[in-house]
Amino acid sequence: MKPQLDADNYETDPCLKEIRKAENYSWMDIITIHKDKLPNYEEKIKTFYEEHLHLDDEIRYILDGSGYFDVRDKDDKWIRISMEKGDMITLPAGIYHRFTLDENNYVKAMRLFVGEPVWTAYNRPADDFPARKQYMKFLTGEAQ
Repeated sequence: MKPQLDADNYETDPCLKEIRKAENYSWMDIITIHKDKLPNYEEKIKTFYEEHLHLDDEIRYILDGSGYFDVRDKDDKWIRISMEKGDMITLPAGIYHRFTLDENNYVKAMRLFVGEPVWTAYNRPADDFPARKQYMKFLTGEAQ
């Protein structure tokens, strides 16, 4: 049986520690997305829902609450990924995506990075970035 992440004890979770070590996730913080917890909540929610990409992988670990990541498939159609407490996702650099809360309007998530975080989101269209071109090669099976 594979070890399970323990969102209730993330500070001391050996499984999370091993993932961070193996993937070199040296930086992390915690974001709580709720109208009473996040400054400029309405503006942030709109920003998260704008279709965009990043030049680095986006790693999120849901510690509490729930929400949705929407990603594009190879035919440019949306795929909705439901995320809830205990789920971890890695969105590769160059993938168009967006995030939204569900009807509970609350999520607490750990954000993980290799090295210093880069928060820049590039709204679509952003097809000329090398990260996007590399992702498209991966998606079409051309990447080696």
